[in-house]
Amino acid sequence: MKIAILSPIAWRTPPEKYGPWEQVASNIAEGLIEKKIDVTLFATGNSITKGKLQYVTEESYGENPGIDPKVWECLHIANVMEQADKFDLIHNHFDFLPLTYSSLIKTPMVTTIHGFSSPKIVPVYKKYNKNNFYVSVSDSDRSPELEYVATVYNGINTNEFTFRNVSKDYLLFFGRIHPEKGTSESIQIAKQSGRKLIIAGLIQHQDYFDRKVKPFINDDDVVYAGNSGPEERDKLLGEAYALLHPVSFKEPFGLSVAEAMMCGTPVIAFNIGSMAELISNGKTGFLVNTIEAAVEAVGNIKSIDRKHCREWALSKFSREKMINGYLDVYKKVLNVQ
Repeated sequence: MKIAILSPIAWRTPPEKYGPWEQVASNIAEGLIEKKIDVTLFATGNSITKGKLQYVTEESYGENPGIDPKVWECLHIANVMEQADKFDLIHNHFDFLPLTYSSLIKTPMVTTIHGFSSPKIVPVYKKYNKNNFYVSVSDSDRSPELEYVATVYNGINTNEFTFRNVSKDYLLFFGRIHPEKGTSESIQIAKQSGRKLIIAGLIQHQDYFDRKVKPFINDDDVVYAGNSGPEERDKLLGEAYALLHPVSFKEPFGLSVAEAMMCGTPVIAFNIGSMAELISNGKTGFLVNTIEAAVEAVGNIKSIDRKHCREWALSKFSREKMINGYLDVYKKVLNVQ
């Protein structure tokens, strides 16, 4: 079986810091390679893989502002499509644009839909649904207008996340700093709980950061740790008393939620989108609907068994489980045993 993995080029694969789609594409590529499957990763030239690497641009446009995203995305997608006949299957992690090539090639394409940036992109998915195979990353993120071949939860490399049975006292916000992710709400929850908050993540909405977050940063009870890489991520997530995830949008998955629980850290999240699929309410964290309920949940964190958080994450969100899920999809698509 020869598989082409098409990763985005917003960031390196795997990303040095932020880059969830690139991270999942990397996890799939490396997991398949461990299963002795022939994998070619289509990503940036500075990407890291134990498989074959194909690229048209050395750096991502997130790292190099001189790169025009639209131009190099087109060249990048064309690179895999022009070589499609070399592969048994193309696994697309590049959203809707590669679908527009799918009627021009004979190689079947599996597309992991990592979320819908807007309802306006759904017509593309609908048009090419008949000759493509869609995988959702959670049941909650499925569009009623589309047909899917499977739901496969995102899986993470368990070796990158250290279980810690004893935590420190701080609460953690970990993710892109954007109104829909709930950084401001996390500050309110921490303040009302009387606990220190560490904020870590890419500033994706500068005005929101300047108005709603920066005024509270004092390097005392509210600390901004910057955009963290893998080692710091493991430490921050593992030592946190709890991860705060008060999102205001229907998040398709939420890697940091699974990563926190993999470290043994409970999660307090607003009950929206995929959160009820990721968190076992009362056992690996708490699903709440208001800031006041989140504050109450902080007071109940001691009832959560950190070891159970780790076991839950291992059972649902390991790279091994994800790879087995995708192998089942590939076999179904290729009609092989």
